[in-house]
Parts: sequence; C-alpha cells; structure tokens
Amino acid sequence: MRTWTRISGILCLSLGGLAVVGAGLAWAESDPPVPAVDTILSRMAQTREANRTRLRPYSVTRDYKLIGKEKQDTKAEIIADLSFVPPDVKHYAIRQASGMGLGEKIVRQMLDHETDIVKDYGSTDLTAANYDFRFVREEDLSGQRCYVLEMIPKRKGKTLLHGQIWIDATTYQLRRTEGEPGKAPSWWLRDARIVLTYGDVGGMWLQTASESSANVRFVGPHKMVAHDLEYKFSDLAASTQRAGRVQ
Repeated sequence: MRTWTRISGILCLSLGGLAVVGAGLAWAESDPPVPAVDTILSRMAQTREANRTRLRPYSVTRDYKLIGKEKQDTKAEIIADLSFVPPDVKHYAIRQASGMGLGEKIVRQMLDHETDIVKDYGSTDLTAANYDFRFVREEDLSGQRCYVLEMIPKRKGKTLLHGQIWIDATTYQLRRTEGEPGKAPSWWLRDARIVLTYGDVGGMWLQTASESSANVRFVGPHKMVAHDLEYKFSDLAASTQRAGRVQ
C-alpha cells in the first residue's frame, strides 16, 4: 500500500507539472508571433527617429558612485551637471567630488566619451552598419515583454559593445543594453562590463541609469554606478522617478 501511495503521489506531481507546462504553452500561444530580426530593427529605428524629433534642450544632475568589493563600500562619489542642446551639443561640469581621486578621473573620462559620442550618432548607433544582430529570446523586463537580441560589433573599438539589447515588444523602445566594449575604455579599467537602462523623461526617451563594472588597476574589482537625479527643461524641473533603475 505504501508503494502505491508513493507511486500515485509521483503521478500527481507529474500530472500537475504537465498541467503547468500546458498552461504555459497556452499563454505563450496567445502572444503574437515574434517578428523577423530585420523587422524588429526597422521598427526600433523608426521609434528612435521619432524620439529624436522630440528632443529638446535639457540639463541633468547625475550622481556617480565608485563602489568596492562590498556593496556598501563607496570609494568615491561624484555629482556632475550635464547640459544637452539638440542635436549634438553636450557639456558637463563636476559639481562635487569626494573620496578617491581615481573616481573623479574615471567619471571625467566617461563624460568626455559621452560628449564625443553625441557628435556622431552614426558611428555608435544600433544599426546594421555597426552590428550584426541575432534573436536570442523573449523576456519580461519590469513587467514589459521584450525581444532580446545579441549584438555583435562589426569592428573593434571602445564605442561598440558585444552583448545584448532588450527592445520593448509593444513600443519598440530600447529598454536595456548590456555588454562588453571591444577595447578597454580606459587604461585604468580592464574586463569592463556595461549596463544601460532607459526610460521616459518629459516625453523624451533617454538613458537614465548605468552600471559599469571592471577591474581597476592597482585596486581590484569595482563598480561605477550612475543615476540621474533631476532634469530641468528651461525653468521646469522634473524627477526621473528612477525609471529603469539598475539593480
């Protein structure tokens, strides 16, 4: 009797598992089919062009923290002000810096890089001119269904990443980018990995947070975490609400 009880229990668990799988399949079948990669890229490009038409001058206050091996171990904190005037003018100023001097040095290099990129979108854009793309999977990101594509740079350089992008399956907005630069962004950094998240800010779709991890020469593994604190559009200030914050 005990043997039959065990067998029947196993069968119940197995059937229960099949029922769950079946429900999952039914749910998956209710989703629209995944478009071809070229279609996803074309719709994303259209969305990106529409975003650019909505760009307007703004300034943002951004907080950078250089974090050591322990999450609570903040080695440096830098607060910077950035201003952007469409289509290609971006300036920054360091408002406050504390902790290791290396932290400010790295932030300045990052901001120099950011102000240079805005002058030539074409060289870093997510297009077939710069990358090959491959569909990887569908995935939920903060409650939004996304298409995840692998991006493979067509040339090596600091400005192109080898990694993945998350594209909103409904709006075709870019929600997340994660990858490794083809070349180290700085002599100070090795084995760098970058995560960028995006969100709506005053009707514009912008990068709102980033996390960069790397081995920093002489001091070991560290993370540089950046969050946008406050935006200003003319005289109007708005909080980013921490949209798409990196965990």
